[in-house]
Amino acid sequence: RTRTKTGSAATANAMTMERDPRDRRYHRQAPERTGPIRFRTTFRNVIYDVFKARGWKETDSDQDWDVAWIDTGWLREFFDGMHLDDHQMINHFRNHYELTRKDLLIKNLKRMQRALAREDRMGEAARFEFFPQTYVLPADYGLFVEEFKQQPGAFWIMKPIGKAQGKGIFLFNKLSQISDWKKDHRWKPNGVRDEKEQQTPQAETYVVQKYLENPLLIGGKKFDLRIYALVTSYMPLTVYLYRSGFARFSNSRYEITKNTLTDNYVHLTNAAIQKTAPGYEKDVGCKWPLRSFKLHLISQFGVARIDELFLGIQQIIINSLLAVQKVIINDKHCFEVYGYDIMIDAKLKPWLIEVNASPSLSASTESDRVMKLGIVSDVIDTVVPPDFPDQGRGGR
Repeated sequence: RTRTKTGSAATANAMTMERDPRDRRYHRQAPERTGPIRFRTTFRNVIYDVFKARGWKETDSDQDWDVAWIDTGWLREFFDGMHLDDHQMINHFRNHYELTRKDLLIKNLKRMQRALAREDRMGEAARFEFFPQTYVLPADYGLFVEEFKQQPGAFWIMKPIGKAQGKGIFLFNKLSQISDWKKDHRWKPNGVRDEKEQQTPQAETYVVQKYLENPLLIGGKKFDLRIYALVTSYMPLTVYLYRSGFARFSNSRYEITKNTLTDNYVHLTNAAIQKTAPGYEKDVGCKWPLRSFKLHLISQFGVARIDELFLGIQQIIINSLLAVQKVIINDKHCFEVYGYDIMIDAKLKPWLIEVNASPSLSASTESDRVMKLGIVSDVIDTVVPPDFPDQGRGGR
């Protein structure tokens, strides 16, 4: 993993630590203490397995726990009304959605870029040109249509802001192709108000982005990268980048034509979609370990260019976190593992596609399981100190 501490400037001093994910230490028992650590989780995957292997005790209490690793739905329901003891730790920051909701991510990136430009820091502002041209609909519909008409024949991609695993995503190159979305009876362009000056209910919010039509291909297939980042503090910003990750491949060869426009097996790399593709091999999966992927690229493009590529990916992660640093509610009780989805174009430029607040830690293959066991174990080693306090728990 790579550990980076940074303040308000987009600079970083990094040190790296490497571990073999098969290391037996990933399954070591917790140090002896007056009682086992109590954990609360809404997951039954490698998260649960790691906690149990360390001798921790599960609780179904929504308040009486030491470490909680829960989904964002639980967070919305319980977190605001909770008072946490000093030692308690939870795996989300309160308003993580400033980074992980598609529309808010873009809003914060654009705001940061504008702020740097106003201060005449054009070099730093240019470092934020790592996300596709994006509009939020229906609010920006008028602006989007103007831009759409300036780029006849271009392909665009629509994504609902509140869904994951590729649900609701579609491509188009004609305005008539989004007519089904506009038929929603609640749709009003640019948030039109009714005669009582009340905001009218709107159709589901989407982001629309210029589609990256020239992705780097391997074996003729499209892919993206999943990179894991652990943030333990936003003030000061402290982030660890996990060295392991993977490339996710489409099941079909890439072709961008009107005939493939609706074929998600060509355009979307989400594992949840690709595992339903004809000919999908469950034992093989659609993922390639990051190390193998990087070695392949080095064999094609050389060490220097690929080192530059991965440095660019690291800078994307740091700059995206800096963009939300001042709006995220920092909390000593919180840590968060983000799943960054990165695409690479044919010129080896990395692009940020989205950031996931609850990246899947369920395993699809044995190698996937080994990697994810390593991620969770390293996270726990980082956020739970060896002298994790027993005070405050003994009397409960």
